[in-house]
Amino acid sequence: MTTPSEIDPVDLLTGLLQAYSPTQHETGAVDYLVEQMRQLGYRSVADTAGNAVGWRGEGPNEIVLLGHIDTVPGEIPVHRDGDRLYGRGSVDAKGCLACFTMAAARVEPPPGWRLTVIGAVGEEGDSRGARYLVDKHTPRYAIIGEPSHWEHVTLGYKGSQWFSYQVSRPLSHTASRNDSVCETAVSFWNRLSARAGEANRDYAKIFDQLTPSLRRFDSGGDGFNETARMQINLRLPLWMSVDSARALVKDLAGDAALAFEPGDEAFRADKNNPLLRAFLNAIRRAGGDPRFTLKSGTSDMNTVGPVWGCPILAYGPGDSDLDHTPEEHILIPEYRRSVDILSEVLQKLLAGN
Repeated sequence: MTTPSEIDPVDLLTGLLQAYSPTQHETGAVDYLVEQMRQLGYRSVADTAGNAVGWRGEGPNEIVLLGHIDTVPGEIPVHRDGDRLYGRGSVDAKGCLACFTMAAARVEPPPGWRLTVIGAVGEEGDSRGARYLVDKHTPRYAIIGEPSHWEHVTLGYKGSQWFSYQVSRPLSHTASRNDSVCETAVSFWNRLSARAGEANRDYAKIFDQLTPSLRRFDSGGDGFNETARMQINLRLPLWMSVDSARALVKDLAGDAALAFEPGDEAFRADKNNPLLRAFLNAIRRAGGDPRFTLKSGTSDMNTVGPVWGCPILAYGPGDSDLDHTPEEHILIPEYRRSVDILSEVLQKLLAGN
């Protein structure tokens, strides 16, 4: 077994980045992390869903550190340029997961406590890893691995509903007064955008707004019939549930065919709890100006937060503006500082401070 002081956190992250793991292809990265956890003194396995799971200590009181090990597609050569470490997932979110792994390895859980670090699969897809875990843990505290810079924590994420829209009809002459299927689809999109605009009039902040996004549009025909297809995402505020979003779409879609993917409800965590206070204090002690943020995206917090019902937040190094970009990289000093801060937070929680 290797002690945490014998493994450089940057080496751990570099190896994790070199195991390219777009959604549905995470096995190599999971195997790597499971082995590194064992070297650091964890008991670790790949669970039935394919998640990398490592734990230290035993007992009824559990702190879960839930990161995700999958990335979006688009391999970036792993390399260093001064203090910058490049690679797909360096920010979203292998930097956070490596931070969790190193920080928890530095802390010795007292009797009755268990630290569990999880590299979940599928977060960039259907969150299948988190959905598998949600009824298998009842943690006292939970930390989600998502980038927020070293001195910020995230307390909430908007909800999300993806759906496809398809309209088909017999082909008509361009001189006729009948709308083409493309015009029909565009008309639906305009109605949806207008309805969202009306609903958002009383909300100035993006987190509180319903935001539709047209992600794909194509059309075609066989000489007799024509079809138009769209893929649309709705980012949901706290005041709109997944069911309400689906009802709105159905009301506006007319006779078009709709297919809804599993949705995520918006979620916002409580601010008055020992977990948040531990982070604020640790960040201040490191010389930072702690702040909490609300994100317009979604994360595995949307899946586990409502069920676990415990103090929860998201934390991790990295600039989220670099998520999914060709220039994705993490600043090594920020990454190291985040490991130190999280180690201190875990010490305080385990000590009951």
